[in-house]
Amino acid sequence: MRTRMPLARAFLLPLLVVLLLLAGCSAPGRRAGGPITLRFQSLAWQQESVAANKALVREWNATHPDVRVDYVQGSWDSVHDQLLTSFEGGEAPDVIHDASDDLADFAYGGYLADLTDLLPARLRADIPRASWDTATFGRGIYGVPFLQEPRVLIANATWLRSAKARIPTAGHPWSWAEFRQVAKRLSGPGRYGVAWPLKEPVSATLDLSLSAGGRLFHRGADGGVTVRFTSGDAVVPSTVHDQVAVDRSAPASTLGSGGSDTLPGFFGGRYAMVPLGFSYRQQIVQQAPEGFRWQVLPAPAGASGLTQGVSPQTLSVSADCPHKKEAAAFIAFLLRPKNMVRLALGDWMLPTGTQALRDPALHTAQNGWATGTALAAHLRPAPAQSVRGYPEWKDKVATPALQEYYSGAIGLAELRRRLVKDGNAVLARYQR
Repeated sequence: MRTRMPLARAFLLPLLVVLLLLAGCSAPGRRAGGPITLRFQSLAWQQESVAANKALVREWNATHPDVRVDYVQGSWDSVHDQLLTSFEGGEAPDVIHDASDDLADFAYGGYLADLTDLLPARLRADIPRASWDTATFGRGIYGVPFLQEPRVLIANATWLRSAKARIPTAGHPWSWAEFRQVAKRLSGPGRYGVAWPLKEPVSATLDLSLSAGGRLFHRGADGGVTVRFTSGDAVVPSTVHDQVAVDRSAPASTLGSGGSDTLPGFFGGRYAMVPLGFSYRQQIVQQAPEGFRWQVLPAPAGASGLTQGVSPQTLSVSADCPHKKEAAAFIAFLLRPKNMVRLALGDWMLPTGTQALRDPALHTAQNGWATGTALAAHLRPAPAQSVRGYPEWKDKVATPALQEYYSGAIGLAELRRRLVKDGNAVLARYQR
């Protein structure tokens, strides 16, 4: 004879089954009865920057018990391919740290959330329109630009003074022609006036070319983009080429080097100046020998003054994130003015926010902070920001063409032909 189940047990068992089913169907990122969990992939790599990011995550978690953020370490070296794989596999982080020049294909591909209606008015108003343009594709905003890095000249201060060279300022910079002459004056037996670390030549060339009126990418009325190589586009490549091949004021040996690779030669008296991103100052402070005197100079100016292109670091939200409102709130927390200053100081870069840029810590003469901050008003979106197919154009066309031109293997006419003819063939496939 079957034993009858007690009434209470008969009632509780189906209730338990229903609760388990509901728990199994709950939204991703939320544990049953627990907080929402967001994954924040950061690309911070310098010790101070990692510390600043992790500290802000801890502060968020301490004050937002219902929305927990897990810090995930990413890498600049592999971020594009890693994100593409994670997007296609449905495993993308919720909050994504990247650079604006890497967003176009992800935004147009539907992998990133449009943040237009998710961001607070305070944050929208604090960041200038020029910065927002770097992460705006079509009518949507697919990233929040928060850190930017002008390109500057790091110079041996002792050499400059001994050569009696005019010291450029943001108010009275060198022209590209004057820069070339100063580099020649600083050169001598066993030493060079400038070393160009151009392992990644495309962004440096395009960003600096804006100062001379170069644009390279031109968008038509139909929205299509074509490549045109004008006289303004030729100024910076010609200067580098002539310093290496004509003046002998720059060594060919550094053309395949990264910025860090040039620092030992800079400290050792082989190079008087090195064009670098603003954040390299941290490495110089850490590595410079005792008594070494260096200073930050603005990059040369052309027909468009000190204008140069930048690709700000950005924070985005994955389109698959089930908690976009909470993810945007976390981004807004990270980018409060005081927090943005902390992130900028940790990365030795400039914040995009106007309130953060006014912080006194960013206007000191020490370590060249004031020189970099004076350039902030001249920063514009890098020429390729919204160009679909730019990564392929850069890797397959522009990088090898520029490397061969700078080394002297091809001339300016062939460089122009490759960038324009071969480049337009690549871009056309993305605009059909």
